[in-house]
Amino acid sequence: MKKILILGAGLSSNSLISFLEKEAAAHQWQITVGDRDPELARSKVTPPTRSTDIDLRDDHQMDREVGDADLVISMLPARLHPVVARFCLKNKKSLITASYESPEMKQMEEEVKAAGLLFLNEMGLDPGIDHMSAMQVIERIKGEGHRLTAFESFTGGLVAPESDDNPWHYKFTWNPTNVVLAGWPGPAVFLQCGRLKYIPYNRIFRRTEYMDIDGFGRFEGYANRDSLKYIERYNLHGIDTIYRGTLRRPGFSQAWNIFVQLGATDNSYVMLNEEEMTHCEFINSFLYYHPKDSVEVKLYRAFHIDQDSPLIELLESLDLFSDEKIGLRKGTPAQFLEAILMKKWSLKPDDKDLVVMWHKFNYIDHHSREEKILTSSMGITGENQVQTAMAKTVGLPLGIAAKLRLTGRLDLTGLYIPTIKEIYDPVLSELRENGIIFREKDKS
Repeated sequence: MKKILILGAGLSSNSLISFLEKEAAAHQWQITVGDRDPELARSKVTPPTRSTDIDLRDDHQMDREVGDADLVISMLPARLHPVVARFCLKNKKSLITASYESPEMKQMEEEVKAAGLLFLNEMGLDPGIDHMSAMQVIERIKGEGHRLTAFESFTGGLVAPESDDNPWHYKFTWNPTNVVLAGWPGPAVFLQCGRLKYIPYNRIFRRTEYMDIDGFGRFEGYANRDSLKYIERYNLHGIDTIYRGTLRRPGFSQAWNIFVQLGATDNSYVMLNEEEMTHCEFINSFLYYHPKDSVEVKLYRAFHIDQDSPLIELLESLDLFSDEKIGLRKGTPAQFLEAILMKKWSLKPDDKDLVVMWHKFNYIDHHSREEKILTSSMGITGENQVQTAMAKTVGLPLGIAAKLRLTGRLDLTGLYIPTIKEIYDPVLSELRENGIIFREKDKS
């Protein structure tokens, strides 16, 4: 009987656990889900899946749990993956994660190869499905003899239209800290028409582009921090333009930019003596002093917001000017802002989320020598607060990769991300069977 150890029982683990429990029944595998919160782990599993509390600082426990597994899947925060990886190396177990391949993980590459193991990172949504869906089209275009000149890619986790009840058209569907700190501290760097371009953090949310995605409407996209690393990862040497970004509904970025300019997204210092701070006092702490002007008047004047501006509805919808206590004893400005937003942007029990991904490929046709444009897009809606589209698109690629590994169809040794055909072809094929389908459109 083969054994799988899943570390971490957070929001994105639901679909992974459900998928592997079904596969375990067919293949007679044993699954253990470990989390520092044993009640959380217990709530996510169905017998005979085993749950347990786990402490990464307990070497004896980690050696026992990892050593007893045939494969480890880490759903823990990215900073903890190197810790898990060391236990996997020590006990000679392969590892799969959904997080970016860190420099610490990269340093283990030779040890992983020497041990005959597979460490597969970036196997979630973004990173993960973005790599696989892009590489499949890139390799096809190249294989037909065409020359790629530009590649753009955007992903967004948002609220579904039927659950959209705020003027930001947004709710948290994944780690809210990452949302608040998006782009921080910058800069964003990309390649455009053969020229390197930089966008400092204070301008990221003012440099957006718009796109329409069939079946899902209009979106705006802002730049991710580093698009250049994908030249190497996707083997796009010589390409003229490469740009990766994040999707939001139109209007979000302009309003979010107020928080950026205000200093409310700064994560570099801790605010002092703020245990009783209210929403209004938080905003006021970044504004000039005036004996009579209200906080909202000061904010609108500071940012030249007219009284009929649509930005006012967005800002006031967050109760920024209320005397409600934030409820955080201490923290950075970004952490206080996150606490305020959590009150308004958390998914309700019956809310549905939406995951959208969009790629654009410009290429010179091998035969006609004309430039052609191909777009590829995917959108999927969640079921509720627990069975989210985000959990599905993060968890299913991990589960499918685990299945391929344990059934001998992913016989690789070393450190990988899913940019090779041996990984992306079978995973994308099974994702299609589970409703995650990319639709292509010729826009030439």
